[in-house]
Amino acid sequence: MTDSNPKTSIRALLSEIVDYAGLFPPSQLSMPNAVANYAAYLGSDYRWMLGRFIVPVDRLDEFAEAAKNFLAEGKEVWHLSVLGSEDIYQTVHRIEDFNHLYAPNAVCDALEVKAKTSHQIREVAAAVTPGLETYFEISIDENLADLVSTLSVTGHRAKIRTGGTSEEAFPPVEQIIKFMRVCLAANVQFKATAGLHHPLRSVKPLTYAPNAPEGTMNGFLNVFLAAAFLRQGYQPKLINELLKDKRADNFSFEDDGILWRQEHFVSSPQIENLRVRAAISFGSCSFVEPVDDLKEIGLL
Repeated sequence: MTDSNPKTSIRALLSEIVDYAGLFPPSQLSMPNAVANYAAYLGSDYRWMLGRFIVPVDRLDEFAEAAKNFLAEGKEVWHLSVLGSEDIYQTVHRIEDFNHLYAPNAVCDALEVKAKTSHQIREVAAAVTPGLETYFEISIDENLADLVSTLSVTGHRAKIRTGGTSEEAFPPVEQIIKFMRVCLAANVQFKATAGLHHPLRSVKPLTYAPNAPEGTMNGFLNVFLAAAFLRQGYQPKLINELLKDKRADNFSFEDDGILWRQEHFVSSPQIENLRVRAAISFGSCSFVEPVDDLKEIGLL
């Protein structure tokens, strides 16, 4: 990785945006390898793009063993996002124990769980420690508005699955728009996960296996800029076109903001506000791939 001095708008859009999920498909690395990668990324020129290390709650002990030498150095605080088990009380207890043992060098300060009903959200909300950023992965169906409303009332966050290792795992752009519109209207912060390895929408292999099937993958620049323009009141029809845009030359990044198709503009302060108050991050099993792709299209 080489030195980078990106435009203000690029840094605003991409700061701490990639939650590293190297343990998960399609990379599915061993814990020692994923931990070593994260340590390397923390020391790289692109550390400013790196978010949390994602780890299942039942692998926290394994993480601690693999990371002990890195944590002993105390050079960087390792922020972890924990994937909870079905037993929320056990999950919270395990997080508290981990933080007691390893803070401030490593801190579990985010939790990710799944919920199908508002009742499940309220149950988890009652159990989690105050201040623990909790994301609920929810379905984009007829219950979406109720679920997001409950998240708003309880002060928690939403999560959307934007892809996977099969073509059917990728939701239509209309569903992504619906999810973001509902979250933005309710002032609910959100993150995305899976299928966002590449900056722009493109047809790519869905796994790293030889001769892997290809599919249309969403781009993280498309998704986060779509959220920015939705927040400015742009209509779904135009956002649909933005999410499907595969051309890098349609996006112009300057210090004062980002211009799309030479006519639609969002300012750097608006982007910064979006990233703090709305669109927080995305999970990716690769950190190198997003960085290398951004270099390839000239943004880094």
